[in-house]
Amino acid sequence: MASASASADHRRAELRDFLRSRRERVSPADVGMPSGGRRRTPGLRREEVAVLAGVGVSWYTWLEQGRDINVSEDVLDAIGRTLRLEAIERAHLYRLAGLNPPEAPPTPAVPASPELRRLLCAWSPRPAYVRDRHWNFTAVNDAARAVFGYGETDHNCLVSFFTNNRYRVVHRHWTQTAPEVAAGFRADAARYPDDPEFARIAADLATVSPEFAELWARHDVAEHTSAVKAVDHPEAGMLLFDATLLPLPDHPGSHLILHNPRPGSGTEERLERLMRERSLVVAHPG
Repeated sequence: MASASASADHRRAELRDFLRSRRERVSPADVGMPSGGRRRTPGLRREEVAVLAGVGVSWYTWLEQGRDINVSEDVLDAIGRTLRLEAIERAHLYRLAGLNPPEAPPTPAVPASPELRRLLCAWSPRPAYVRDRHWNFTAVNDAARAVFGYGETDHNCLVSFFTNNRYRVVHRHWTQTAPEVAAGFRADAARYPDDPEFARIAADLATVSPEFAELWARHDVAEHTSAVKAVDHPEAGMLLFDATLLPLPDHPGSHLILHNPRPGSGTEERLERLMRERSLVVAHPG
């Protein structure tokens, strides 16, 4: 209890200092107000922020003083607009006020940047790929194609998991993993309740995959940032990877998925040999 109280006190103190610092950087001219003559401190006065945000002067004063008062999302949004907060500052304000920041609005999917593509190439011979918030592949390196059997018709990670027979055959624990995959996609869909693309992907997949349809109907949810993938590769033999999902802040909802050979499993040596043989086949097709 004492620890929780101390944490709340620290958060309110941070909120007090943050609001004051943001208020002091906004001039009356920035919000279309006359300066009102000489000011003892830079920026807006507390009562000016309150009026512009449409809240009571006393209430805003208590908020900036770090008092233990209730706040709403609408009020925080109004204060954020008045103080001209950027998106990251607005999210910070929410957290300091004890609320979860609103999810970023869906943005159109964009191809992986040249920097990300260079990273995928540099990660080879280890598998790696980038998927967007709908689990569409936006970039896949050659090692991921060679190890997991991804081809030109594989455009979505979820769809490929349930419909790509090559992937299913080599994935040693496909049956055990399938429920977690479906549950992970449902959890991601809940982050964007106004985005109909998740429902469309799920509905289309359910028509061609009875296994997915059954799992989707369970309404299970799960969230994973790491996993272990075991692959029985027809050429390389047993490959064991630690997979890590890294969010990409510049592309909300997108993740970079890196696969690292499990130490002591012999995977790294077999993987290097596989990719070396594949490169020789490409270099000398005859």
